[in-house]
Amino acid sequence: MPRARQELAELVAFRSVADPAQFPKSECEAAAAWCADALRAEGFVDVALLDTPDGTQSVYGSLPGPAGAPTVLLYAHYDVQPPLDEDAWESGPFELTERDGRWYGRGAADCKGGFIMHLLALRALRANGGVPVGVKMILEGSEEQGTGGLERYAEAHPELLLADAIVIGDSGNFREGLPTVTATLRGMTMVRVEIDTLESNLHSGQFGGAAPDALAALIRVLDSLRSEDGSTTVDGLAAEQSWEGLAYPEADFRSDAKVLDGVALTGSGTVADRIWARPSVTVIGIDCPPVVGATPSVQAGARALISLRVPPGQDAVRATELLSAHVRAHTPWGARVSVTQVGQGQPFRAELDSPAYGAMAEAMRVAYPGQEMQAAGMGGSIPLCNTLAGLYPEAEILLIGLSEPKARIHAANESVSPEELERLSVTEALFLRNYAAC
Repeated sequence: MPRARQELAELVAFRSVADPAQFPKSECEAAAAWCADALRAEGFVDVALLDTPDGTQSVYGSLPGPAGAPTVLLYAHYDVQPPLDEDAWESGPFELTERDGRWYGRGAADCKGGFIMHLLALRALRANGGVPVGVKMILEGSEEQGTGGLERYAEAHPELLLADAIVIGDSGNFREGLPTVTATLRGMTMVRVEIDTLESNLHSGQFGGAAPDALAALIRVLDSLRSEDGSTTVDGLAAEQSWEGLAYPEADFRSDAKVLDGVALTGSGTVADRIWARPSVTVIGIDCPPVVGATPSVQAGARALISLRVPPGQDAVRATELLSAHVRAHTPWGARVSVTQVGQGQPFRAELDSPAYGAMAEAMRVAYPGQEMQAAGMGGSIPLCNTLAGLYPEAEILLIGLSEPKARIHAANESVSPEELERLSVTEALFLRNYAAC
């Protein structure tokens, strides 16, 4: 564990946000090189930096197993979300810092910690008789951007990631200390909406009241995407599905999400219905004048980035079409509107009654004494899952990871529990041993 902490600190230090408009591409390249070196140090062969079609690099390596042993693919990603408001961090986002028994830093849980988890599992096996399976490792460089680079690379090289079982180390336990596999993932689509109404901005005193304001038009469009109670309302997209499985008490959700006192949750149905079984729209960015320095002007143009999460049972391509049609239909005053897709991934559902899940259940029972494996949904998306499921229909796909609620992934002060890192590394090691004996 001390070595793991040092390695995670080195990896977190790379500002590997796969968006060259915000961070230098060299940061991602340096992180990829670090991961490749780590694989070589662990005895991996065929280690390579794969140039994917979206301009990023994925890291690949293989570790041959005993003759006749199954092959397991281990996945994580080294790219991270931007730190957002760095002033909101209690310590530097790219400096791993221990505080109150947790390790804080961007990517500590999502998902640089996932890579360290894989390394720890393999080291544990080597210290106890050896690795009983063949291992392939793939580390993605643009998962957070949803640009599909690794998906398209895998489709063009289908033999590369072929495996009997796949462990995606990018989800998390439902609660710290409660061993959980992720049974479903929502898919996602992301579109950029641009609205134009005038050739240039106009003085709001001279022209306001008759001149069509592009920002006001955009606000109208965005408001149309939610009903009065906050439920997602995209024309033609079903939004009444129910979740059957592990419950998520509202009080627990409010605590996990840090909802302010007196503020209501949005939507209807149970919390699990809303975050695991139904679509959810989020406006994740708007381009408009900031308050500081704003002038009294009618805006000629405005744009927004909209994310739509799509539950299992719905098609992300069709959801994109419906979202685009909704935006156009609800754009007022004949304003010119364009909708551009910038990311997309299909939802995923795992098959839990398989030998691999039996091996995982036994591993979790040992690594978490007194606990049984639970199955939960996850509202986020991992587009690669459906690509792998399509390429390798016989492979069993399992999702575990370090992103339990206290980890606060994608937010300021992201952290990882070192105890969870240790237990899940032991879980993965035991799973690989159990799976080899299946």
